[in-house]
Amino acid sequence: MLIATIPAALIAQFATSDWVSERQFWPTQTRYPRSLYVGEAMCAKCHRDIVGTAESTPMAHAAMKAAQSDVLRSHPNFGFTHDDYRYEIRTGLGKSTYTVTNGASRGTATIEWAFGSHGAQSWLYKKDGEFHEARVTYFQDFDRLDFTPNRALQTLHGVDEAMDREVGRAEVYKCFACHTTESGTGESFDESQLVPGVKCEACHGPGQAHRDRMEGNAGQKGTSAVQVNTSSGIFNPKKLTPEQSVDFCGACHGSYWDINLNSVSDGVSKVRFEPYRLEQSKCWNKNDGRLTCIACHDPHKPLDKNASDYDHVCLSCHFTTATADSPTRSLHAKTICLVAKENCTTCHMPKVYVPAAYRSFPDHRIRIAKEGEAFPD
Repeated sequence: MLIATIPAALIAQFATSDWVSERQFWPTQTRYPRSLYVGEAMCAKCHRDIVGTAESTPMAHAAMKAAQSDVLRSHPNFGFTHDDYRYEIRTGLGKSTYTVTNGASRGTATIEWAFGSHGAQSWLYKKDGEFHEARVTYFQDFDRLDFTPNRALQTLHGVDEAMDREVGRAEVYKCFACHTTESGTGESFDESQLVPGVKCEACHGPGQAHRDRMEGNAGQKGTSAVQVNTSSGIFNPKKLTPEQSVDFCGACHGSYWDINLNSVSDGVSKVRFEPYRLEQSKCWNKNDGRLTCIACHDPHKPLDKNASDYDHVCLSCHFTTATADSPTRSLHAKTICLVAKENCTTCHMPKVYVPAAYRSFPDHRIRIAKEGEAFPD
């Protein structure tokens, strides 16, 4: 009965937990030993330009040790007050100290990890060996501290509660799996040797087999440990089917089933999960490779924020000249918009303000948006 209610294009798709249980590589997997990773310096020997541009993307700096945080270093004296609680972060001499005070009560911790380099940055530290998330976040649009999205409390019962929340092991593993590379080896979390940020092998899998094949050493002991289903010995996401491709990005950005199975139901907050929203577009079709994440975004380059630069993607389906021999004509093709011929995303992917994140996000549920309409959940 459940299948009858599911869009046909989504039946062949899976939650990330199902993908990572397969033997072939998938983002956030932790089964491979560290010896199979070669590092981006090795990748750069042959792919220098790609590695160079990728290093300038926010993904490459999705997480870092606190001492490497430009946000913390450029704001040595952070602070804000809520009710009777004073929140402060002081950075100097190579460390950042987080303090919350309420009259005579005081809590303090040394920040260890910074997550995010674009839009916002949040922080983790440890108490008694367990990770805790600071209850405050830096927001770039306002250049100030405020409560971490969905972490503000209506009533605070003491400094300990006001200061942070403990982060469970499963959530910690997920955070590091998406924000760093090599965070897990042999099914276990390994904080001591992980590589901060999303580097080459986070999306392409461990590179030893590929390196050996390129150097003519295929067949060496250990190279067969990575099941990548490719003769080159490395995982190439461009060879995935359209629905698999969107699920691939959705491993960290929120796939259709990840969001549904985890019951993310707070309305406009769903707009932050681009793959999930894309797959709800009326024109989404698993057989059409023109509507995937990488059709618009090159993950090796910084995000292009000019609306007009995406017009050519829209026009690959909604062409201006619908002739019988048009190379872009298909069963899913439509005529050009009657309202405008450029900056398509400004109307058909409207920005939606998410109060919990204090900013607006382009809604990837492509549609004919009408002024004043309710958010299409």
